[in-house]
Amino acid sequence: MMLQTLRLPLLLLLTLLIGLAGCSNKDELVEDNRTAEDLYLEAKSRLENDNWQGAVRAYRALQTRYPFGRYAEQAQLEMAYAYYRASQPEQALATADRFIRTYPAHPNLDYAYYIRGLTNYDLRVGFLERLFPSRVRDRDQSSALEAFRDFDELIRRFPDSRYAPDARQRMVFLRNNLSYYEIDVANYYMRRKAYVAAVNRAKYLLETYPGSPEASEALLVLHEAYTELDMTELADDALRVLEYNEPDHPYLTGDYGKKSIWDRLWPWGDDD
Repeated sequence: MMLQTLRLPLLLLLTLLIGLAGCSNKDELVEDNRTAEDLYLEAKSRLENDNWQGAVRAYRALQTRYPFGRYAEQAQLEMAYAYYRASQPEQALATADRFIRTYPAHPNLDYAYYIRGLTNYDLRVGFLERLFPSRVRDRDQSSALEAFRDFDELIRRFPDSRYAPDARQRMVFLRNNLSYYEIDVANYYMRRKAYVAAVNRAKYLLETYPGSPEASEALLVLHEAYTELDMTELADDALRVLEYNEPDHPYLTGDYGKKSIWDRLWPWGDDD
C-alpha cells in the first residue's frame, strides 16, 4: 500500500515535467517569429564558421517552420554538406538522395551528386589507401564503387559543372583503386586454379576500368588462364594485345617475377 502511495506522486511529477517540456518547446517555436531568410542566414553563418552540428540544427529548424520555398530547397542541399563535414555519412547520403528525388530539375542538382560522391569516397578511401592503393587490401569496395558511379553521373549529366574537374580526378584514383582490387581477386583465383573465375575478373577489369594501371596485368591473367584451360587462340590474342600496348612489360622481357626494391622494402607481400 505504501509503495503504491509513493508511485502516485512520482507519476504525477513525471507527467508534469513532460508537459512543461512540451510547452517550452511549443512556446519557443511560437515566439520565434524570424522569417525564412533570417533562419537561413543564421544556418549559413554557422556553416561558414565550421559549426557543422549547429548548422544542421538550424537548417532543420528552417525546414520545419518553412517546408516550402527556395530557402527550404537550398537548406536541404547545404544540410547534406553539413552532415558530410560533421562525419555523419548516412545522414549526408539520405539528405542528398532526398534532394535529388524532390528537385530533379534544380539548377544545383550537380552539387547533390557531388556531395554523394564525396561522402562515399571518404567512406572507403582513407589515408593509407591514398598513399599505398596497391598495398591496402579492402574486401568491401561497395562505397568506392558508389562514389565512382556518383562522379560518373555528375560528369555525364553536367559536363560543364564547376565540380566536374575535381570529380574527374577522384574518378581516376577510384578507377585505379578498384582495378587493384579486381586484379587481386583475379590473382587469388589463379593461385586457387579457378581459371574461369580468374578470366571473368580480368575481363571485367578491362571492360569496366579501361586504361587503368592494372590493364596489362589483366591481360597477363587472361593469357595464363586461357593457357591453363587449353584455349590457345584466346591465350595468344591476350598476349598479342599485351605486346601491342606494353612491349616493355617485364613478362615479355623475361624480368617478370623479379623482386623490385619496393617489394624488398615491403616484406609482407601478397597473401596466399
